[in-house]
Amino acid sequence: MKTEGITALPGRVGLSTLKVLAYVGGLARLAGESAHAVFIGPFQGRRLRPQRAFHQAMAVGVKAIPIVSLISFFVGLIMALQSGYELRRLGAMQLVADAVAISIVRELGPLITAIIVIGRSGSAFAAEIGTMKVTEEVDALEVMAIRPVAFLVAPKFLAMLVMMPCLTIWADCMGVMGGCLFGVAGANFTFASYLEATRDALVLRDLYTGLVKSALFALAITAVGCQEGFSTGAGAEEVGRSTTEAVVISILMVIVVDLVFTALFYVTSGA
Repeated sequence: MKTEGITALPGRVGLSTLKVLAYVGGLARLAGESAHAVFIGPFQGRRLRPQRAFHQAMAVGVKAIPIVSLISFFVGLIMALQSGYELRRLGAMQLVADAVAISIVRELGPLITAIIVIGRSGSAFAAEIGTMKVTEEVDALEVMAIRPVAFLVAPKFLAMLVMMPCLTIWADCMGVMGGCLFGVAGANFTFASYLEATRDALVLRDLYTGLVKSALFALAITAVGCQEGFSTGAGAEEVGRSTTEAVVISILMVIVVDLVFTALFYVTSGA
């Protein structure tokens, strides 16, 4: 039995690897078809349906502003409190603004925004398309010669690609404001001096790094949510399973993308 278990282990590892590669390939195919429908389709006479993209942008972006603002503000305040605790021991409280600005703009702003959007919109994408799959509405679109990816996924893809960087910029601002609250109340900053220190701490590379991350996160969240929706099986229970899988896999994908991009940033920065 032990020998059989040891022999079967490489097979299970290989099968799992193939499943992962097949899943990533499906995500890449879905993202490619969506990008084609958004950026190339209109030049080939295919309708983009901007009203659907606008509706998705409102749901993904505008309606997410309150929760993104609240969480980002508190995270910035927490970062300032944690940084101030250590920096006070070193007599370097003037570096609180630098620590908060760099951590929020480079890392926490895009990541927190992505996780919030996954919970609000990534799960909604999977539930919407999964329900349509169960009720055979996706099949009905194909019967009417309407491509499901162009009709269902492309507007979501466009909305996410536009709104994620916007939400990230807003989250960065709110995080800095949270840090500013501590800076003014407990670190002898004025409002103007804190913002000036934040400006001096950041370089253009920090800003566009966070924005590029947010665009990649948008691509991953949309692809995973819609892929899980299209792979929904029969029954209401399968819709719940697809929604859960979309959230879990999206978070995993976002963390992996973040790790890869941060490693590239570290290598190319010459550190």
